[in-house]
Amino acid sequence: MQIIFGIIFHFIGGFASGSFYIPYKKVKGWAWESFWIVGGLFSWLIVPPLAAWLTIPHFTEIITATNGQILFYTYLFGLLWGIGGLTYGLGVRYLGVSLGSTIILGLCAVFGALIPSVYYNFFPEKGKDTFSMLLHSHWGQYVLLGILICVIGIIICGKAGTMKENELIAGKADTADNKDYRFGLGIFVAIVSGVLSACFNFGLEAGKDMANHANEIWKASHPGPGNFLFRNNVTYVVLLWGGLTTNFVWCMILNARNKTFNNYTDKQQPLLKNYIFCALAGTTWFLQFFFYGMGESRLGNGASSWILHMAFIILVANIWGLLLKEWKGVSRKAIITVAAGIATIIISVLIVGYGNSIK
Repeated sequence: MQIIFGIIFHFIGGFASGSFYIPYKKVKGWAWESFWIVGGLFSWLIVPPLAAWLTIPHFTEIITATNGQILFYTYLFGLLWGIGGLTYGLGVRYLGVSLGSTIILGLCAVFGALIPSVYYNFFPEKGKDTFSMLLHSHWGQYVLLGILICVIGIIICGKAGTMKENELIAGKADTADNKDYRFGLGIFVAIVSGVLSACFNFGLEAGKDMANHANEIWKASHPGPGNFLFRNNVTYVVLLWGGLTTNFVWCMILNARNKTFNNYTDKQQPLLKNYIFCALAGTTWFLQFFFYGMGESRLGNGASSWILHMAFIILVANIWGLLLKEWKGVSRKAIITVAAGIATIIISVLIVGYGNSIK
């Protein structure tokens, strides 16, 4: 049951991540940088401490009692993760939506899942799964197989997206020559984004002492098996400060460059609705990691949890694409290809879950 609940929690988190951008589509008359940072204030500044306050008594005391070096590295990884999120847009611009997103999410999934285990191979720590453990244990081999199949599924979905783009471009002669397409630069940016986006998982590892402290306090008053469901909420507070810093600075630069500071007070636009939709989007975004932490507490394996999280995001995003008829008018071959990619990702999730059940 622990494994089943872990997978369910990861699915809910993936659903939130794959759906959070939809409320932004209801925002009227605001530039991207304006609605992004307003939603981000809820994602990174308002909701995380609120969630920690509701689930972890005296969470601020845990943070203030934590070693300064741990706080620094947790914040630093959040800062780098924020850069990964910002460069995501450039990767999509230079490679196209399907190819850019596929490469970035694929790299993020692989690096985020495997690098912590490789790190603990060189710097062993009690209770941490090393890459050697994954490689030489029966359950770990299933986890690695699931990661490999997930990457194959991502590639198949990307292939379907490329087929779709080619078909749409072929139907419009005036857009057949994409002046923004730069494969070399796009690959470089996508690699940077994919690697740095994986820093969120590294930040969770860096700040694990805070989560462990919260877990110990909870277990002291709740003796028995199982870990504290909300232990990661205290780590998110510090980690997301880093993401807020990066995104806030960049959005303010864009506001100044594009002269869009007036968006926040422009009464000619539906201000109340805009703020409500931004708050909804930002809160939904945070829920992905709220439920990620719940899933991780049940599965107890960083590599498995991260790859399940990324797989469900890709799965939900592709399903939304089908429901919103983004594939309308596309050839049957392209639709079959994306369906095959989604099925492959589902299989990878089942294999990773099976590996955890063996453990």
